[in-house]
Amino acid sequence: MSLVARRLEAHGIPTVVYGCARDIVEHCGVPRFLFSDFPLGSPCGKPFDLDNQRAVVGQGLELLATATAPGTTVVTPYEWSPDPSWKDRVFTKEQPFLDPAATERWLNRKAAYRQAKAAGTKGAPDDL
Repeated sequence: MSLVARRLEAHGIPTVVYGCARDIVEHCGVPRFLFSDFPLGSPCGKPFDLDNQRAVVGQGLELLATATAPGTTVVTPYEWSPDPSWKDRVFTKEQPFLDPAATERWLNRKAAYRQAKAAGTKGAPDDL
């Protein structure tokens, strides 16, 4: 997404990237970045929390209108949860949100992908 934003900006189309992976997005050098300290894939907040989502989108639009320097990052003031332990549960190899059968399938797919990559085959193995 960051590279797309840079390309659009090069053609005169202003952008704001909404994201949760600050180090990665800032490394790519986007012109305007709205960072939310939320789980990956949820830069505007929790599903169905329309008030928070509107606030985050509004903050991004404000950033679009007011940023004066390239590489501007604004951090949203919102929390995913008052208890920061959600990060411990999300950023683990164990994938605690999957049931045991789903975890086993996930680990098998990872192993098959690594084997296919090592063998130099393109794409994922057929049995995934």
